[in-house]
Amino acid sequence: MSNPSVANPYEFPPGLPVPEDDGACSHLSGMAAPDVRLRGVDGKEWNLGELLRDKVLVYVYPATGVPGTDPIPGWDDIPGAPGCTVQSLGYRDHYAEFRAAGVEVIGISAQATTEQQEFAQRTQIPYLLLSDPTFKLRDTLRLPTFTAHGRTFYRRLALLFERGVIRRVFYPIFPPNENAAEVLAALT
Repeated sequence: MSNPSVANPYEFPPGLPVPEDDGACSHLSGMAAPDVRLRGVDGKEWNLGELLRDKVLVYVYPATGVPGTDPIPGWDDIPGAPGCTVQSLGYRDHYAEFRAAGVEVIGISAQATTEQQEFAQRTQIPYLLLSDPTFKLRDTLRLPTFTAHGRTFYRRLALLFERGVIRRVFYPIFPPNENAAEVLAALT
């Protein structure tokens, strides 16, 4: 399959494979936020156990595109892999609605903080992005991942935390450009 998302990374191309619910997140509801530290695009180290005490929507995504870097060959053939940019833009565009509902938004991927900083600046992301290159969340919450071209990535999912506990799990997510609106609808 060619990589149609290269032409315009802000559009989600049609005809991509749909991820199936493999049960990899069925254990998450009711779990407590882990006490792991992750670096944010603001340069600070954040303890998730403290950060997720309020009502927070955490979306976990594989990786956003990096300008000047070709996508991983076959990326669009991996169910659930493409769409990180449009998913993030959906949360950006609905951010005021999340805040009005009393919900903070945080995005997490295994990408380097520098890549996340560039992405946040380029796309004007108003919420915190956190980097988890050593997969601390995978190890503590048993989050699903996949491997492509020798690299490991998180599978796309979203977790609604209330008072430090996972109250709602969104997995699998497809299409990713509709995820923010789907979560908002579930909040009402």
